[in-house]
Amino acid sequence: MAGMGTLEQLLEAETKAWQLFEVAEERNYFTAGQTEKDLSNRLYDLAFELFAIKKYWHKRIVRSGRNTLLPYSENPPDLALQPDDILFVDFGPVFEKWEADIGKTYVIGDDARKLKLSRDVESVWDEVRDYYIVNKETITGAELYAFAKKIAQEYGWAFGNTMAGHLVGRFPHEVIPGDKIINYIHPDNRERMSLMYPNGTERFWILEIHMVDAANQMGGFYEKVLR
Repeated sequence: MAGMGTLEQLLEAETKAWQLFEVAEERNYFTAGQTEKDLSNRLYDLAFELFAIKKYWHKRIVRSGRNTLLPYSENPPDLALQPDDILFVDFGPVFEKWEADIGKTYVIGDDARKLKLSRDVESVWDEVRDYYIVNKETITGAELYAFAKKIAQEYGWAFGNTMAGHLVGRFPHEVIPGDKIINYIHPDNRERMSLMYPNGTERFWILEIHMVDAANQMGGFYEKVLR
């Protein structure tokens, strides 16, 4: 059950997921001349090569260009990566029954605004994480969402999603009771994020930051375990 385990096990799974992205970067996977689906399939094959895994707890996402404006729930047409593009990857591999959930933005080329967005989305993640740590015992999902939205706007971007994260834990993720708002960093979640599961075990959260510039048809995304 999600939350039924240790933070160390979640972080071990996350470390392996980041290693997947790092090797992909070293092998120059994030380039123009392929479709989003092509890149997703290459990363899937690489994950099997490195870790012998084929299981993912949510759909694998590679979004580029105008598709980067869209949140997780959308299923846009497959785009080809362009020579001066922005893209993000959102993968949720399962390592020995533990879920990882990471996302990162990449820029192809040297467009200054796209590069700024790729940096800012990580900086905003850090600021929101720091605010959470200071207020960890009392903050609600609604309050953290509001802060994330505020900081994104201070950096000059719009917040791109109706939530800013969710619970994470042991696979299968589906055992989290339904799709209740209390399982998300959502503007309607008035529960304290520090609350335990009914059996007394700690809950763990993923913080995800999605920032967009609709006028310029681009978005950036970054996510990992909130700690």
